[in-house]
Amino acid sequence: MPYRHNEDLPDSVRAHLPAHAQDIYREAFNHAYEEHAQDPRQEEASHRIAWAAVKHSYEKRGDRWVPIG
Repeated sequence: MPYRHNEDLPDSVRAHLPAHAQDIYREAFNHAYEEHAQDPRQEEASHRIAWAAVKHSYEKRGDRWVPIG
């Protein structure tokens, strides 16, 4: 299901990502969810795509996600 607000994201996302990375995750997830409407693994694919989108702008250092660059 698409997420309207960052507060609606799974706990595993909200607990680890800074607010801007959560925005990226939410927007990428929602877009992928629409694009994969006919895919039986729609939600799984959307989560993978959302994490990939976050990794374009953020990297994990230790236990924190920080902006790249």
